[in-house]
Amino acid sequence: MLNKKCLCFLLISLLILGGCQSTGGKLADSTQNIALDSRAALQNLYAHNPEAKLLATRAKGILVFPNVVKAGFLVGAQYGSGGALFKNNTIVDYYNIIAASYGLQAGVEASSYALFFMDNESLNYLNRSEGWEIGIGPSIVVVDKGVAASLTTTTAKKGVYAYIFDQKGLMAGISLQGSKISRINPD
Repeated sequence: MLNKKCLCFLLISLLILGGCQSTGGKLADSTQNIALDSRAALQNLYAHNPEAKLLATRAKGILVFPNVVKAGFLVGAQYGSGGALFKNNTIVDYYNIIAASYGLQAGVEASSYALFFMDNESLNYLNRSEGWEIGIGPSIVVVDKGVAASLTTTTAKKGVYAYIFDQKGLMAGISLQGSKISRINPD
C-alpha cells in the first residue's frame, strides 16, 4: 500500500512539474546571466577534467546546466534552470532540466551538468524534440573516472557524454530517475 502511495505521489509530482515546464515559457534568469554562469561552469569543468576539454574539440554541441538542485527522501525532485547550448563556443539556445525520482535516497545536493553531443543525430534529436527525455532519446554515457581514463577523440564519436560536477551538499542513495530537458526563452 505504501509503495502505491509513493508511486502515485511521484507520478502526480512529475505531472505537476512537467506542466510547469512548458517550452517557450519564461522560467529562467536573463540570457546574460545564463551565459555567464554557463561559461564559468564549463571553464570549471575543463580545469578539473582535461578529458572534458578534449571531448569538447569533437563535440557537435555542449549543453551546460550550471545550477541543478536535487532533493529527496524516498521521492525526489531535481530542477535546473538556465542551461545554455553551445555550438562552436557560441550559445545558440537555452534549456531547463526537470526530473523526478523514486528509490532509496535522502538529502539535498546542488551540482552542474554538461552534456556533450558527439554526433549530429544526437544534437538534431535535442533540437527537434519538444522536451528531450533522458533514457528515451540517444544513449548517454555518464563520464566517471573509469570512463574518462579510456576516453579519446577516436573513442568518443557517437551519442552523448554527461559530466556531473561541482557537487555541493549531501545526497545518498539509489533511485530510478526520469529527466526532461526543454527549450526556454529567457529575457
